Amino acid sequence: MNVDEKTIRHVAALARIDLEGVDVDRLTRQMSDILAYVEQLGEPDVEGIPATAHARPQPLPLREDTPQPGLTPDEALRDAPKRQGDFVLVPRTVEGGGAT
Repeated sequence: MNVDEKTIRHVAALARIDLEGVDVDRLTRQMSDILAYVEQLGEPDVEGIPATAHARPQPLPLREDTPQPGLTPDEALRDAPKRQGDFVLVPRTVEGGGAT
């Protein structure tokens, strides 16, 4: 893709970026280099190669899914600043009492 100064200024305007005091020629060259590099990603023939998450297979570590004892309500709410029974009490943030 050919990037020129007009394109850089247009993109900057869309992004609301002020280019005053910026070396637009250098920015144009850098953007052209970036886009040329990205275009290289489409060059290799990957037909027939399955998609992978890693370059080499990674075994998935599994463990037996067994229930474990959890916290009691008192343990879970021990550090709550305020509580009401088994619930954390928080300040009201919405006024009114029902749907409109």
